[in-house]
Amino acid sequence: MVNSLCPCGYYNHPEKECVCGPGVVQRYLNKVSGPLLDRIDLHVEVTPVTFDQMTETRKSESSADIQLRVEKARKVQNARFKDFPDIHSNAMMPSQMVKDICQINTAGRALLKTAMERLGLSARAYDRILKVARTIADLAGTEEIRIEHLAEAIQYRSLDREGWAG
Repeated sequence: MVNSLCPCGYYNHPEKECVCGPGVVQRYLNKVSGPLLDRIDLHVEVTPVTFDQMTETRKSESSADIQLRVEKARKVQNARFKDFPDIHSNAMMPSQMVKDICQINTAGRALLKTAMERLGLSARAYDRILKVARTIADLAGTEEIRIEHLAEAIQYRSLDREGWAG
């Protein structure tokens, strides 16, 4: 896990300026190898929360509601893999099973092809994106992987983006 995106710790910080010179951030990130990043399903950049954001009274989904969605998605996955004793979740699917279970439509294939080309993603990242998209669809309660599920899964590959930090 990458705790900070640069040596000074302020790259992309909403309130503080990064003092790292040109190319320093990219060199820092290059210390984490591509093959290692390929094995991580979700790359999520978390920026500090401001006081105003913490004290906002906006209504959000409750933990109980989220728990119900997760439990329902787990039941779907348990049913999906009932004939495969060594597979308990989408993340555990081997590549051939991903091809069979994570079908996407023409628009989804075009989006994924564009992402693969523009972001320079590997075959392993391709499988990870499909597995995550399948999980997002399960959480949404849909049989098919929709383009919005695929787009969200692609967004979780932020550290794969070539040159994104410099």
